[in-house]
This record gives sequence, structure tokens and C-alpha cells, in this order.
Amino acid sequence: MKAQDLMAKAVQAATSAKVLLDTGDGDGASNRAYYAMFDAARAALLVSGFDVGKTHRGVLNAFSERLVKNGSVPQEMGRLLKRAETFRYVADYEGNPVELSDAREMVEQAETFVASMRAELMLEKFNGDAKPC
Repeated sequence: MKAQDLMAKAVQAATSAKVLLDTGDGDGASNRAYYAMFDAARAALLVSGFDVGKTHRGVLNAFSERLVKNGSVPQEMGRLLKRAETFRYVADYEGNPVELSDAREMVEQAETFVASMRAELMLEKFNGDAKPC
């Protein structure tokens, strides 16, 4: 999969997260917010020339090791991604639903994360003849 395709998936997941939040589905919104961030992280790794990994843990670790620790991506973005993973786990596997206020915060953070990956990585990495995401 190409970085542009992953970023398109990330944008779509962020949009879906907002729709789910508007319907009162905190678990669904948290899940889609996480996947928006996850796909944006995968796109950033690909565009930076790194392997995207085969597992969630692999992608999150690669993102932290390859992009956050070297300063390409602000540490705050790494923290947002890890936090989103925690909420996604609660939403998908634990009995208690994610509170709407927490889901709202996750959706906002996903939008911030996706926009940051687009601005800081995607547009910088594409040369003039490629289409930016």
C-alpha cells in the first residue's frame, strides 16, 4: 500500500470517528480515531523510508524509534498515538464503554495527529511532480 493510500484511509477514519461521536457511539469513535492515527503513522513511516511493520505494536514501536526519537515528529504526537491505542483497547475489548467526553478528546487528537503527519511529513517528502496527500 502506498503512503497516499494510507493517508486517505487515515482521513476517512477521522471523518468516520466524528460521525460515530455525533451518534453517541464513544467506543466506535475511539476505535476509528485510533485507526486514523495508526494509518497516518504508517504513511509517515513509509514516506520516511521505513518498514511499516506487520503488527500494531510493530508500527507503534517503529513510529517511536524511527520518527519520534530522531526528532522528525514531536514527542507529543508519539504520546497521542500511544494514548489512542489505550482507548482503542478499552473500546474494543473491555466491558465499560468509553465516555463520550473521552471519545471527543480522542477524535480531536486524531484530527490533530493526522493533520500533523500530513503537514510535517507528507508534504515535505513528496517532490514537486508527486501529488501531496
